[in-house]
Formats: sequence, structure tokens, C-alpha cells
Amino acid sequence: MPRHPKKPRRLVADGRTFLWTLRHGHRTADDGRSTDCRQTLTLYPQPAGTGGPLRIVFAEGPGRYVPGGFPLGSGDVGHTRGGSLNLHAPGAVRALLDAASARGWRPGRAPAVEVDGWPLLAAAVARTGTPPERAPEG
Repeated sequence: MPRHPKKPRRLVADGRTFLWTLRHGHRTADDGRSTDCRQTLTLYPQPAGTGGPLRIVFAEGPGRYVPGGFPLGSGDVGHTRGGSLNLHAPGAVRALLDAASARGWRPGRAPAVEVDGWPLLAAAVARTGTPPERAPEG
């Protein structure tokens, strides 16, 4: 039976347990098009109450792609001329957690913390060994 896409997944890193979710969001423009797309990866320290969640946000912008599905995967984020990650992959989530920790995030702190994911991308890609790819144009 396949995993329910909205059910939190479990990640153990350096003796700590986290639950994590990935959500795609956007707003709808007046003409009906989706705009301001973003992927939000949220890691919840466990057990509950041992610190606020870490939200890593990848917002679309020039030279970046944050698709919501076809033709790219729903969890893909990256630079059009550079590295990319599939945020559904536990290894990518662990690499982003490590990159955020290297920049000073600590899981025992409260409240929730939201960080821009783009400055973390290069370090996470290097850790996963994902080769740089180029997103389809058009």
C-alpha cells in the first residue's frame, strides 16, 4: 500500500528524531494562473514539545524552479543552471537539515523558525552528490 502523501515521515539524525512534511503552495492570480509557487519542507523535533519546527521555504524566482508537478517532480527544486534536489527524498531532507544546523539552527529552540532554502541548496546538493541539472525551459 503506498504511503499517504500528507502523512508526516520520520527522520533520525544524530540521535534526534524528526517528523517532516512537504507542502506545495501558491496563490492564484486574477486570471486563474498559479503564481508565487513555493515548496515548504517542515521538520518537527520529536517528541512533541521539545522545540519549534524548522520550515525551509523554496520560493520561485528568477533562475529558480519550484514546480508543482508535470513535467518535473512535485518535490523538485533547483536552479535552472545549477543544482537541484527532490524534497521527497530522505537524503535530501537530511542534507538540508545538516546545512541549516551548520548555519546555526538548533532543534531545541522555540518557537518555529522559517528559513530561506536557497542559501542551503548548494551545501545540500554537495552532500547528496546530486549532479547539477538544468530544468527544462519553456
